[in-house]
Amino acid sequence: MDRLLLIIRYAWAAPASALGLLLAAVALCLGATCRVVNGVVEVAGGRFTRLFPLLPRVFHFEAITFGHVVIGLDHSLLAHLRTHEHAHVRQYERWGLLLIPLYLGSSAVQKLRGRNPYLNNRFEIEAFAKAAASPGGAHASVGKTDTNV
Repeated sequence: MDRLLLIIRYAWAAPASALGLLLAAVALCLGATCRVVNGVVEVAGGRFTRLFPLLPRVFHFEAITFGHVVIGLDHSLLAHLRTHEHAHVRQYERWGLLLIPLYLGSSAVQKLRGRNPYLNNRFEIEAFAKAAASPGGAHASVGKTDTNV
């Protein structure tokens, strides 16, 4: 039964993971490296880090999650943010591809209320709470590395 639930969670998040894998492929072409940690693909590093400042400010991030794929600036940063980003993975398992418009909608509502669209986003609040409850503090949680690619 546990294996069936795992398959369902991965399948439900698969469309978002496909988007994440597409972005990960671009990062890998720019020299990023890939690891699989606790069943989540983590991609970071390479020339992507140098191109990042060229993006419009609204697209700046330390790490971003799409389904079971996390893309970050570097692997040490991903290790620090792991619990937070893996909370977003669980959100994708719960909401599937619907998480993207729900996340953007939550940010829009906060912006209209004059609040911070990132820090007051309900999905970020949940991820920050999970990270704060983990051993090591607000973002820290170094998981088991399954594979280095």
